[in-house]
Amino acid sequence: MHLNIILATVVLAFVNFTALANSSSISAQAQFFNSLHALCGKAFAGQVTVDNAPGDGFNNKKLIMHVRQCSDDTLHIPFHVGSNASRTWVISKTVAGLSLKHDHRHEDGSEDKLSQYGGHTLDDGWPQVQSFPADQYSKQLFVDAGIPQSIGNTWQMYIYPDKFTYRLIRQGREFRVDFDLTNPVATPHAAWGYKD
Repeated sequence: MHLNIILATVVLAFVNFTALANSSSISAQAQFFNSLHALCGKAFAGQVTVDNAPGDGFNNKKLIMHVRQCSDDTLHIPFHVGSNASRTWVISKTVAGLSLKHDHRHEDGSEDKLSQYGGHTLDDGWPQVQSFPADQYSKQLFVDAGIPQSIGNTWQMYIYPDKFTYRLIRQGREFRVDFDLTNPVATPHAAWGYKD
């Protein structure tokens, strides 16, 4: 009788340990995704805090991120730069982690030739920080577009209770926008290519 109880306890402990070990590889990514998902329907103002190669048209523009469209496995987050609504970040769960894509549209809704680039997580990351090194599709797209320096791109996103950050880094280049999560703003119109 006692042997059965001991065996049952050992088996239960092993099962719990195995479940914990298996869940640890997705735990940080799931927490990160869920933290963003919790902001669904809200918009936040941001500002460029680092840009070592200014001139991308962000100066003196109102910057708004809008966690607009959310499902259990995909988030669409338009990034409005003044009146330009061409940019949407798409974060998706995959069997291997998280994917980030940049959906770029023209005002008529048609897709820009430089669109759907991004990357995929290579490790667990942290609940607050995920990194997305450029994937092969993006590298080929950058080479074809004549901007091979971008093949070294890594995009990072940070989420804390008071701040969300979008960051691009590569050799010799850093761009960062911080958004204030403590003060939601009015939600903007739909991004180009999307409907209200």
